[in-house]
Amino acid sequence: MDRLVEADVKGIELVFIKGQKSSATFTLTNLMHTMSVAVSLSTKTPSLFSFHQPFSLLPPLSSSPYTLLSLPSDQPPLTDAITVKTSMVPLGKATLDDLRRRFSKPGPHIFNDATLPISFLGPHVIEHLISTNTQASDINLFFNKAISGCSGNQLTVLLKSAAVAGKADLVRSLIDHGGDVNHKDSNGRSLVSLAAEAGHLDVVNVLISSGCEIDNSIDHVFHYAAAINSVDLMDALFRAYKNTNSIDSVDFHGRSPIHISAIHGYIQVVRFCLSVGASPDVLDINKCTPLHLAAKGGHLDTVECLLELSNYTKYALNKQRKTAFALAVENDCSKVYDSLHLGDVLNRAARVGDVNGIKSCIGEGANVNGKDQNGWTPLHRAAFKGKLESVRVLLGYGGEVNVVDDNGYTPLHCAAEAGHVEVALLLIGHGAKANLKSLKGMGMEIALKSNCSKNHR
Repeated sequence: MDRLVEADVKGIELVFIKGQKSSATFTLTNLMHTMSVAVSLSTKTPSLFSFHQPFSLLPPLSSSPYTLLSLPSDQPPLTDAITVKTSMVPLGKATLDDLRRRFSKPGPHIFNDATLPISFLGPHVIEHLISTNTQASDINLFFNKAISGCSGNQLTVLLKSAAVAGKADLVRSLIDHGGDVNHKDSNGRSLVSLAAEAGHLDVVNVLISSGCEIDNSIDHVFHYAAAINSVDLMDALFRAYKNTNSIDSVDFHGRSPIHISAIHGYIQVVRFCLSVGASPDVLDINKCTPLHLAAKGGHLDTVECLLELSNYTKYALNKQRKTAFALAVENDCSKVYDSLHLGDVLNRAARVGDVNGIKSCIGEGANVNGKDQNGWTPLHRAAFKGKLESVRVLLGYGGEVNVVDDNGYTPLHCAAEAGHVEVALLLIGHGAKANLKSLKGMGMEIALKSNCSKNHR
């Protein structure tokens, strides 16, 4: 005989509620025609389960109900089962103590008659899956059983939790089972907004592909992506929502995503924003440009990137009538001084021949080889104006003699075109490559394009 008793179910289902008891009833039937059968019921975790009748005696061909009680717990035991052991009782009589002794020792008289898997249903089970690091294969198994105990509203609440927790597989499953992908939280924010704020790109992609919509006035998704320095997230959001103008939207401080990335010095995010059309000159409620905020934080790469796109912003005044340079000074961010101010002062000193000014600027941190918007260095300016001593000082501080501007011209070209022979000879003496096309008298003029100095006089 394969077994002595038969269960009326193949498994047990319990609705799990944190901190509360739950129960389920099943029936066992004695298959023996002439002999009573002793029954023992147990689980892998006896601290979480109990039975109304852990030991019992079934007369021939009789049936009896049994109740499994789940004791209060904060989390469900995801893998457990009822083990049904049996033993024949020829005399048909046995006390409870007799039954305990009978099953206390293994032997051929004991049959492992059935194993009934225990499954938990309801939202608290899925909450547990969301909050733990359960393996994906196990999540699918437990989820598919637990979902039958959830209502539509519960699925949507769970969907929000899964999105925030970054459980992309659960997000997808909850949507497939009826979770509302366009649910809004109490502040009116979308699920995409919540997932983006938490930095979960995979969840954002699932929500986007499922048709999740955003409200540009509330869902500052690009701001969240900028704040965590995620270009990949920015790109996914832009491809999905580029028609909503979110890249230029502002938060409660009047700041756009490029402001946010400038605050942190996230240069790659700044570049992405600029590449898709974000304005580098936008003002927040304090009339600060992104350059103001990057300068305040001392983020040199970001400062230089923003200056490349808009030179005039370095002179823009915020609500307190302060430039980006002033904010950098207030916050002791000396490494951005040159880009924001000292470079301008150094160029002026080179142009007018102010040797002491040149030395002072370089001493304060100005870049001797810093270029202006046309690619001219201080050495270009001093050479073009024939300021011999300025050229000498700049060379002494490491000025690059063969540096070229945006049109490919060196300081020597500038000196030669303007007819400054002594300056040209000094530059050549320091290694300047003459590469002269023509020499005309004392002026030693070089044949150059007519616009070499158009913007530098």
